Amino acid sequence: MLRAQIEPTTLAALVALSGLHENTVREHLSALVGMGLAQRDPLETGERGRPAWLYEATGPDAAAAPEYAGLAAALAAAIHKTTDEPWDPAVAAGEDWGRDLAQARGAAATEQTVARERVQDLLDEMGFEPTSADGHHTVKLTRCPLLEAAHRYPVAVCGVHLGLARGALTEYGADPEGSELLPFAEPGACVLKLGRDGAAGG
Repeated sequence: MLRAQIEPTTLAALVALSGLHENTVREHLSALVGMGLAQRDPLETGERGRPAWLYEATGPDAAAAPEYAGLAAALAAAIHKTTDEPWDPAVAAGEDWGRDLAQARGAAATEQTVARERVQDLLDEMGFEPTSADGHHTVKLTRCPLLEAAHRYPVAVCGVHLGLARGALTEYGADPEGSELLPFAEPGACVLKLGRDGAAGG
């Protein structure tokens, strides 16, 4: 999980994603640091008191950051800081992005189930490691490429990710109405609903 992150990550973010107890995660992180498989650095906040720590994987197996992820994290921070209500602009930005990504992959109108499958394929390419067991209506996102940013700016990051799925669905000719994203809804996963349950057509 630590290797999958594109930026140094706090204990709290890893706890939220894994669903494990904070003490359990802390013990694992301490062991990884002791083995030289991870490093930790203090999170500079400018505030007094004990600092939080940022953890990142080290060594040749540490994941390289996708190019989009650093930019997306910066944009999420900007949306969060420049508006009091970041949800709507974040979703709108994500919808534009999702339509562009679908167009670049040769989007063509199709029926709802196939459109959902194509959106899941797109999310897989982007590193979300999605799984589904109900015809792609409910998708579990078992990895967040922007975990630390999502933990700090959940409204902005999750809004962009929901918008991305909605925009791609639209471009594939499906109805995105009823789509929703439930951050950290299950241990180790966010839950994404692609349109209304039972929606059909194209």
